[in-house]
Amino acid sequence: MICHHFSAGRCLSCRHIQQPISAQLAAKQASLQQLLLPFAAAEWLPPVSGADSGFRNKAKMVVLGAAHQPVLGIPGPDGEPVNLCDCPLYPADMQQLLQRLQLFVKQAGIPPYRVDKAKGELKYILLTRAQVSGEFMLRFVLRSADAIARIEQQLPTLLQAFPAIKVVTVNLQPVHMARLEGEQEIWLAGAPRLREVFNDVPLYIRPKSFFQTNPQVAAALYQSARDWLQPLAATAIWDLFCGVGGFGLHCATASTHLTGIEIEAEAIACAQLSAAELGLADVSFQALDSTDFALGNAALDVPDVVIVNPPRRGIGETLCRQLSAFAPAHILYSSCNPKTLAQDLAVIDGYRLQRVQLFDMFPHTEHFEVLALLSRIA
Repeated sequence: MICHHFSAGRCLSCRHIQQPISAQLAAKQASLQQLLLPFAAAEWLPPVSGADSGFRNKAKMVVLGAAHQPVLGIPGPDGEPVNLCDCPLYPADMQQLLQRLQLFVKQAGIPPYRVDKAKGELKYILLTRAQVSGEFMLRFVLRSADAIARIEQQLPTLLQAFPAIKVVTVNLQPVHMARLEGEQEIWLAGAPRLREVFNDVPLYIRPKSFFQTNPQVAAALYQSARDWLQPLAATAIWDLFCGVGGFGLHCATASTHLTGIEIEAEAIACAQLSAAELGLADVSFQALDSTDFALGNAALDVPDVVIVNPPRRGIGETLCRQLSAFAPAHILYSSCNPKTLAQDLAVIDGYRLQRVQLFDMFPHTEHFEVLALLSRIA
């Protein structure tokens, strides 16, 4: 794939963009096999990849420049603003909307936040696209509520020009720090959530809930999890770090008792909505810390399968030892960081690594997802 931003040295995020996807996959597979070599996986499935461009469903744009000449993108290597509205990772309709949002900021006269001076209002524009419908969720991250009136004044014209925008919110992040979002989310227009569908499973995205950024590969990841667990005929599943419920909802059947645990309450609300739409009655989604839940429920009936889908830090030593102690028949581990996956596998005791598959969720970078099935040693 050719990117003029990379060629000009303005954006170096896609460090391997000049390599064919086949070469990128081979390098990632070799890296993963080396990391997991000590665990002697019984089966390696072929890597899964998708499109090399137009695949991202989420844009996180820093708002740079000045109110009369805003730029949506990133600071370049030289510190100058780089306009990434035409980044080839985004679908064409998302690129068009980002260009229009750049004009929106100018027309509204919202001063971009200046990190060096700790002044200004608009920090980020966050845009999420549902692949099933082409609809968008738009979020403005502001330093304070002072600029909301300016947004509201220009918003009707924007929504008329882009009716695919279905959710509009403001997030307030008053703190001068690198953290993207603040605690307060203010609804401005549209629905409270964005609807997506993977493999006939409805999933809902709310402003502060995590969602995979590559829909095509994410759908394949969820389908593999479903295919791997189906022969196990699990009657009880724990889905820890469940997010909006993607794994558990794919793997549960009418006869499965599904427990989903996620710290973010908004994600849990989305998972509950999806479960109701699917008609799954024997389901419990709770907004709790996954490690605390496992530690506090060790005396309960052990589920047949525990699914874990942690953030990059992994599940950690405490949860690894707890899983080893109450010993479910199978553990399905979805990881976005193979290094912490390897660290966790070294601590989990009494299991063999049954199956591994790489999912190239992040083409042109060193990052990828891994799905691993562990089975208890009899």
